[in-house]
Amino acid sequence: MSTAITLPISGMTCAACASRIEKQLNKQPGVTAQVNFATETAEINTDLAQTGVAALLDIIRNTGYEVPQGSVTLAISGMTCAACAARIEKVLNRLPGVTASVNLASETAQVHFPAGSVEAAALIAAVRNSGYDAHIASDGDDVQAERDAALGNARNAFLLAALFTLPLLLEMVAMLAGWHELLPRMWQWALATPVQCWLGWRFYRGAWHALRGGAANMDVLVALGTSMAYGFSAIVTLLGLHHQHIYFEASAAIITLVLLGKWLEAAAKGKTAGAIAQLLALQPRTARVERAGQLLELPLAELQAGEMVVVRHGETIAADGVVIDGRASVDESLLTGESLPVEKTAGSRTFAGTRNIDGMLRLQAENVGSHTQLAEIVRLVRSAQGSKAPIQQLADRISGIFVPIVLVIAVLTFFATLLLAASATTALVHAVAVLVIACPCALGLATPTAVMVGVGQGAQRGILYRNAAALERAEKIDLLVIDKTGTLTEGKPRVTGVSPLGDTDGNALLQLAASAEQGSEHPLAAAILDAAQQTGLALTAPDDFVVTPGKGVEAQLGSLSVRVGVPGWVAAVRADVDAELARLASQGQTVIGVASDGEWLGLIAIADTLRPDAHGAIAALHAQGVEVVMLTGDNRQTAAAIAAQAGIREYRAQTLPQDKAAYVNAARASGKVVAMVGDGVNDAPALAAADVSFAMHTGSDVAIEAADVTLMHGKLQSAVEAIALSRITLRKIRQNLFFAFVYNALGIPLAALGLLDPVIAGAAMALSSVSVVSNSLLLKRWQP
Repeated sequence: MSTAITLPISGMTCAACASRIEKQLNKQPGVTAQVNFATETAEINTDLAQTGVAALLDIIRNTGYEVPQGSVTLAISGMTCAACAARIEKVLNRLPGVTASVNLASETAQVHFPAGSVEAAALIAAVRNSGYDAHIASDGDDVQAERDAALGNARNAFLLAALFTLPLLLEMVAMLAGWHELLPRMWQWALATPVQCWLGWRFYRGAWHALRGGAANMDVLVALGTSMAYGFSAIVTLLGLHHQHIYFEASAAIITLVLLGKWLEAAAKGKTAGAIAQLLALQPRTARVERAGQLLELPLAELQAGEMVVVRHGETIAADGVVIDGRASVDESLLTGESLPVEKTAGSRTFAGTRNIDGMLRLQAENVGSHTQLAEIVRLVRSAQGSKAPIQQLADRISGIFVPIVLVIAVLTFFATLLLAASATTALVHAVAVLVIACPCALGLATPTAVMVGVGQGAQRGILYRNAAALERAEKIDLLVIDKTGTLTEGKPRVTGVSPLGDTDGNALLQLAASAEQGSEHPLAAAILDAAQQTGLALTAPDDFVVTPGKGVEAQLGSLSVRVGVPGWVAAVRADVDAELARLASQGQTVIGVASDGEWLGLIAIADTLRPDAHGAIAALHAQGVEVVMLTGDNRQTAAAIAAQAGIREYRAQTLPQDKAAYVNAARASGKVVAMVGDGVNDAPALAAADVSFAMHTGSDVAIEAADVTLMHGKLQSAVEAIALSRITLRKIRQNLFFAFVYNALGIPLAALGLLDPVIAGAAMALSSVSVVSNSLLLKRWQP
C-alpha cells in the first residue's frame, strides 16, 4: 500500500540539486517522488514495506543532502508497568520516520522525526488510540503541579480502599484464630464491591485499553486475578453455598495493596526528579529592571534582552548577562558545581539562577527566559533522564512478552492444580496468586529510575550527561586521553619567575618589560602586563614602539632603548645567560629576554601553569584503573615537564588535531574503551572519535557540541567524578535488574505451587516496585 510522505531537505543550492535527489529517489522500487527546490521539500509516495522512511533518509543523505530532524517530548499518563511503555513505544515507532523512546519512570516519550513530517497532534492521537493519554510536556511549575496532583489522587484512592478493606482483613484474622464469619457474607460483599468496581475500575479501564490495542499489561493481571476471586465469592454468596469458602478479603486486599504500591511508587518517582525541581527553583519569579529612569520590579516573563537589571544583596540573578558596574560575590554552586563564591565586577559574565550573596550588581541582560544557560541545563538534564541506556534493552524485550507468558502460566497452574488436588477452589487460589505476583513494574523501573537519579546527581555537581548511553559508556572507560592546554593547564600564560641580571632588581626588570610590551597583543605580552598589574607597578608610556614578528618588541623608554623577546634576538647570549635559559627550559617554561642597548637586564619565565586539581585527578584516575595519556601540540620539553608535574606516564608532543583523532581511533581498534577530555576547537575531531568525550564548559562551543559529557566546573576532577558516578549508577542498575528478575523467578513458582497466599502475593508485588525505586534513591547519598 502506498503512503504519502513529505520530507524537508536542506543543502540544495539550485534546481539541479532537486533534480538529482528526485532521480535517486525514483530509482527505488515503489517510490514516486517530486522534489521542490523553492519549498525545500520532497513529496514522496512509497510502499513502506518495500522502501521505508529510514531507507529514504539514507538515499537523500548519500546524495549529499540532509533531512533536518525535529523532536518533541510527550508527557504520558495511564502507564502502569513496563509493558505499557513498550506498547506505546511500538505504536509511535510504527509512524513513518518516527523514532520514539518511552520512559516509564519519568512518564515521558522522547520522539524524533524528520522536521515537519509529523504533527504533534498525530503523535498524541496515536498514543490515545493505544489506550493512554498524552500531551506536550510542559516545564516548570506545571510539571510539579501534575506530579503533586497524581500523588494526591494515588494517596486518596489507597485510603478509601483501605477504609473498606480493613473490616475484611479483620474477618480474615478472626478466621485464622478459629472464629468464623464475624461479618455476614452479604456485608463482606457490600464492602468488597466498592473496592472492586469503583476504586479498582482503573485496572479494568487500563486492561481494556491494553487489550484493545493488542497488548497485555499489569492491569490485565490485576483485573483478571481479582475478578476471579471476587466473582467466585459473589456466586458462592448468591447461591448460598455456605460450605464453600469465599475470597472477598483477598480481592479487596490485593487491589488495596496495589494502590498502596502505586502511591509509594509515585512518591519515590517524584524524588528521582528532584534535580530538575532544584534547578527550576533557582529561577526567580521577578526581576528588578531599569526602565525610563525608574526601577521596576517586573514578572520574569516581561524581562527583555538588552535591559538593565539591578541585583541586590541576597537576590537571585534573573538573566545571563554582563556586569556594567558594581561588585559582588555570587554563589554559582548549583549551576556549575563550584562551591566557592565567584567575584563579579564590571565586565564579568553572570548567569540566571545564581545568587548574589554579598554586594550589588547592575548588569545588562543578554539571554532571558528559555534562552538562558539554566534553561539549557534543565533541557539537557530532562532529555538525559528521559533517554534509555543500552542495558535496558534486555528488560524491554522481556517486558514485551512477559504478561502473555504469565497468563499462560496461570492457566496451566489452574488446570494442573485442578487435576492434582481435585479442587476448583484451590486451583483458583493458586492461579490468582500467579496473576497477582507477576508484575513487570519492577523490571520496567529498574534502569530508568537509576538513570534519573544518577543524571540528576551529576547535574547538581556540574556534570551534564548528554544521554543515558553516555552515562553507561563512561563506566567502561579504561583509557583517558587528555589535551594539555586549558585541560591539564589553566590555558592562560602566567609569569612564573623573574631572573634579573647585573644591578637590575626583579620589580625594575618587570616594570621595564611591561612598559615596553604595552602596545603588543601577544599572549606572552599579556602575561607580563598582568604580572606587573598584580604587583602594582606604575608603567612608563613608550616614546617609540616597534614589533619584529616572531622576535619581540623594541621600545624607547626615556633614555633607554629596551628590547623584550627571544633571548638570542634581544642581545648576544652569554654563558651565564645560557645556563639560566637551559635550567628554565628544562622545566617546560617559555623564556623571554630583556635587554637595553645590547646589555642584558634579565630573563622572565612564562608558563601555562598546571591546574591545581590536575595531579590529584590523575592519581584518582590511576586508582580507578584508568590509563591516562596526554596529547599536545606543544614542544617536547614543555610536554615532558607538564606530564611529570601531573604524574602522567605517557604523553605525545607536537600532535596535530588529526593526529589526536588518529590516536583515539587506533586505541579503540585495539579493543580499549577510550575517553577524551578537551576544551578547544583543535580537540573536536578527537572528541568526536572517542567512545566517551568530556568537554570543559570553559572551552570552545565546538568542543562542547562534540562532547557526550560537559563539565560545568571546568576542572579535570569533574571527569573523575563523572566516571565514578557512572560506575555506581550502573552498579545500581544491575542490582535493580537482579532484584526484579529474582523476584519474578522465585515468586511465580512459589505462587504456582500454592506456597503464596494471593494477599501475600499482592503485598509482595506492590512492594517490589517500591524496593527498586528506593534502591535507586540511595544514589542520592553518593559523594565524590
